[in-house]
Amino acid sequence: MKKNRMRNMVRRETVNEKLKYAATVEWNKFYEEFQTSSEGMTNAQLEVSEEEYGKNIVTHGQKESLVKRICGAFINPFTAILFVLAAVSVFTDIIFADPGEQNPVTVIIITTMVMISGMLRFIQETRSGNAAARLSAMIRTTTCVKRMEEGTREILLEDVAVGDVVMLSAGDMIPADIRIISAKDLFISQSALTGESEPVEKCSALIGSKDAVTDYSNLAFMGSNVISGSAAGVVIAVGNNTMLGEMAKSLSEKPDQTSFEKGVNSVSWVLIRFMLIMVPVVFFINGYTKNDWMDAALFAISVAVGLTPEMLPMIVTTCLAKGAVSMSRQKVIIKNLNAIQNLGSIDILCTDKTGTLTRDKVVLEYHLDIEGNEDPRVLRHGFLNSYYQTGLKNLMDIAIIDRTNELQEQEVQLQGIQSNYEKVDEIPFDFERRRMSVVVADKNGKTQMITKGAVEEMLRVCAFAEYEGKVEPLTDQMRNKILTKVEELNESGMRVIAVAQKTNPSPEGAFSVADEADMVLIGYLAFLDPPKETAAAAIKALHGYGVNVKVLTGDNEKVTCCICKQVGLSTKYLLLGTQVDAMDDDQLAKEAEKTTVFAKLSPAQKARVVKILQKNGHVVGYMGDGINDAAAMKASDVGISVDTAVDIAKESADTILLEKDLMVLEKGILEGRKTYANMIKYIKMTASSNFGNMFSVLAASAFLPFLPMTAIHLILLNLIYDISCTAIPWDNVDIEFLAVPKKWDASSVSKFMLWIGPTSSIFDIATYLVMYFVICPLMSGGLLYHQISDPQMQDAFVAVFQAGWFIESMWSQTLVIHMIRTAKVPFIQSHAAAPVTILTLGGILTATIIPFTGLGSAIGLAALPAVYFAILAAVIVCYMGVATFMKKMYVRRYGELL
Repeated sequence: MKKNRMRNMVRRETVNEKLKYAATVEWNKFYEEFQTSSEGMTNAQLEVSEEEYGKNIVTHGQKESLVKRICGAFINPFTAILFVLAAVSVFTDIIFADPGEQNPVTVIIITTMVMISGMLRFIQETRSGNAAARLSAMIRTTTCVKRMEEGTREILLEDVAVGDVVMLSAGDMIPADIRIISAKDLFISQSALTGESEPVEKCSALIGSKDAVTDYSNLAFMGSNVISGSAAGVVIAVGNNTMLGEMAKSLSEKPDQTSFEKGVNSVSWVLIRFMLIMVPVVFFINGYTKNDWMDAALFAISVAVGLTPEMLPMIVTTCLAKGAVSMSRQKVIIKNLNAIQNLGSIDILCTDKTGTLTRDKVVLEYHLDIEGNEDPRVLRHGFLNSYYQTGLKNLMDIAIIDRTNELQEQEVQLQGIQSNYEKVDEIPFDFERRRMSVVVADKNGKTQMITKGAVEEMLRVCAFAEYEGKVEPLTDQMRNKILTKVEELNESGMRVIAVAQKTNPSPEGAFSVADEADMVLIGYLAFLDPPKETAAAAIKALHGYGVNVKVLTGDNEKVTCCICKQVGLSTKYLLLGTQVDAMDDDQLAKEAEKTTVFAKLSPAQKARVVKILQKNGHVVGYMGDGINDAAAMKASDVGISVDTAVDIAKESADTILLEKDLMVLEKGILEGRKTYANMIKYIKMTASSNFGNMFSVLAASAFLPFLPMTAIHLILLNLIYDISCTAIPWDNVDIEFLAVPKKWDASSVSKFMLWIGPTSSIFDIATYLVMYFVICPLMSGGLLYHQISDPQMQDAFVAVFQAGWFIESMWSQTLVIHMIRTAKVPFIQSHAAAPVTILTLGGILTATIIPFTGLGSAIGLAALPAVYFAILAAVIVCYMGVATFMKKMYVRRYGELL
């Protein structure tokens, strides 16, 4: 009955009211109404909960409806122009046409063009969405839950149910909205929900009413993450019923545009500006010279269509989807498709050291006392600390436990260690203290606090040291001796942590960070994490592709420099976290350019270095897998993580590597550059060739007594050309293009149009002259247009002229694809991919045949004599020669073609 009342309340009240109720209700009533306990739910209760509340998935704003996706595919500024043109054609060619002269061909072709463009975009966006979903499904984020009949185990976030007891530790994402039932030094970042930058301390205490639900210290919310400490909590809301889900319903602000999106939009505006200039000029010239303002309007709009790359959205979507799938084969998973181009653009890769440059397999080499002698007692204390902590066990913890298990049979002091002690309390690790403590009690009732952590931080909390079997005050002389020994180990490439203990530190249950004082240093543990065999080769390869590698680590400078030297990174310039803090932004900007190694950095300092490099004009990628990397990953242009990373690192990343290897990342960067190359090819070749055609039309409109090509010819030509371009995402890319990072630059499109576009106009005008003075007179008894008085003969003259330019325009416009796709000599030094070659040749063949078919007659084109094709061949050969010369001049002037 109470369960039903609670669930009715969930339906009836707002999310805030439900959360406030859960935060303030007494424990016995809370467990009763949520049908759970501190040990979790039974399987029967789980089934009821899952049936009632569904999956733990926030759906609002994530998936668009089918209707919305169809509208998005067909409605954009480019197809809007086609719709306007189709509407005008309906009136001019059908409604207001004289009886018997209605001609729906223009409307049919325009409609076909819109349908092909929209359908291709819809299909490709659906495929890319499905591909992205499949790739995202490969990244499995889990959480630890406790259930009555199954015990504690890992499950997927989406399988978390209301009533589940979740176990949290540093690095975990909060899987749902929960009420905390126990916590130890728990600090949570809920900046994603509240915007507050500082972590918030949470506890299990029952508290009174608060104004804002986020002020309740016994609640934690989906979308936040554990910075430090540990906790257990009961899930009180999942999916759309969480605070995050409620926010998603009303979320109206669009995320900030990426550099990729800004680049595509800027290119679109370049083309739109050209249209805004060209359309009024063409309209006025044709209306004034031909005295037919309706035809002039229709033709001017057709010119705008000719200047518009209708397939741009589809080509971009296809390139991104193809790139994402190709990257997945290289074991690189793209969470956000737009991140592909950014990945190819990075010129600085910042990376953590551990597991990226090193093997990610830490081995405990030595367990030493203060004098540097092997001491199993140091290992025993280290084991107790690592074994009994409930937080995130790092690689060193695992190495300590593994080494203890190996030596347990041989060392008396290690035998039965798991059964001789029980845990009393703990003080979890955080990145400010850089240490963690556990409190254990043996069978005799003796209580010990055992602390391990970075040597410098440990020396601050130690007042004594065990030296030659006695507890001695920690003098400056002894400190120097300890630091000298640690430095020796560091210079050998070893990471060293110190171990300390204190007997009977405080009454049980009252332990805190304040107890980490006046401790006894007993020795240190030295770990070896050797560099990966592939690291040096990968760094060399990245340098060869124009990517500078910088190491940002929290580890000490000695170990870091040792590893960096082994993998070929310069350690001449090094900055420590303390030095970074002492510099203002201008100073750091100068130093960051030449510095390769940044050591002993805090998470905030890592993020600051990344932002400074971005301000210096670099595209920065950051690769990491820990809690301390999340801020830097979010600040970077491309956050890169691995599938074994902590939850918050994976959440912050745009790209996930299935192998933690720079060599894998190198392949991803190359695929990103290929994706960019094929997108920019289409944009530049289409913009330049269309601009050239429109420039030719403008010139012809001013001097010819008739239109050089009708609106329907322009549209049909554009349709065939666009279909020829649909294979570009699969085109080959020259290896030279991949050698350096590329950034989106709208101004380069404008320059390219102005340089390469008019080249085709020269040969278009030559074709005009040949057609007007040679070919057309051959078909009309030697007469020029103005010498013909018979309207039918004039129409025949125009039909031959327009057919000649229609074919020549298609040949030049399509062959320029092969000219522009490479800075090399096409067909000889660089070959297009087979799909590109087949479709472009198919487009040329189709356009060449049309004037000889019934469709050609229907749209006012006539068959051409054989001599025309001989002249056409000469024109095309000359055009390709001049285009090659202009291409080389352009590269010499601007340094690159694409």
